[in-house]
Amino acid sequence: MVNQAATLWDKLKVLPQYIIPQHFLTSLVYRLTRCEIPWFKNSLIKLFIMVFKVDMSLALNTDPESYSSFNTFFTRELSPEARPVSAGKQNIICPVDGAISQIGKITHRNDDDDTIIQAKGKSYTLKHLLLEDELVNMFSGGTFATLYLSPKDYHRIHMPISGKLSRMIYVPGKLFAVNGHTARVVDAVFAKNERVINIFHTDIGPMAMIMVGALFVGSMETVWAGQITPAKDRIISQSQYLDSDAISLQQGQEIGRFNMGSTVILLFAKDIMEWASGMVAKKAIVMGERIGSVK
Repeated sequence: MVNQAATLWDKLKVLPQYIIPQHFLTSLVYRLTRCEIPWFKNSLIKLFIMVFKVDMSLALNTDPESYSSFNTFFTRELSPEARPVSAGKQNIICPVDGAISQIGKITHRNDDDDTIIQAKGKSYTLKHLLLEDELVNMFSGGTFATLYLSPKDYHRIHMPISGKLSRMIYVPGKLFAVNGHTARVVDAVFAKNERVINIFHTDIGPMAMIMVGALFVGSMETVWAGQITPAKDRIISQSQYLDSDAISLQQGQEIGRFNMGSTVILLFAKDIMEWASGMVAKKAIVMGERIGSVK
């Protein structure tokens, strides 16, 4: 049943997503955004800058026409001065530019039902998101933040604190949009969509960074594995990183990027951190600012 908090307009906007061929359209966008024909990619980039009011002065490369394709522009690197990092062992920094969709504690109801808020009146379970009981137990009763990246935002993802990668799990799924309309209408949209679950060991305990795919966001990549989606075989797959294959990443270091926009879900274990005051739903955020602190 559709949530009563969703308006008729929300429902009408989301309805086509149940009908359209999500993966086909996303693959088409994938090809178009990698086109290197100068007149096409330059026109697309200039139109995007105008419509979304992109501030190119923040980019390391400020010349729109010098990008080889729309995708290289979209995933552009920022100048080092654009996003100063609030570094420190006690600080949890924001991994992305965007806005807070939801933030808070993972509600522990019973042994089988740890829930994360998706939107007003809607939630989904840790088990649905993470699939494995072992991972559910890691974050049961912990904290979460769902961070939404709009098309105009910087689309690289960075480490909130220093840590070592232990597992990466690719989970195939749907490609619903992840904007506010969809979050208010589609049940468990973040757990239904394609995603890449990254588990890190840190000095304060386990941390999960989950990259959620969305409509027209059929390509996600990490610095250690390269492009993960679109996947050749749309089946659950995983990589483990033992001591001999350890990948250590420092606070503020880039971990990956979205080729088009989407959502990052950040999870911490119980009683190890707390969100900073003022971190509430709909608040605009930028990579590098302090969003929480170690207890």
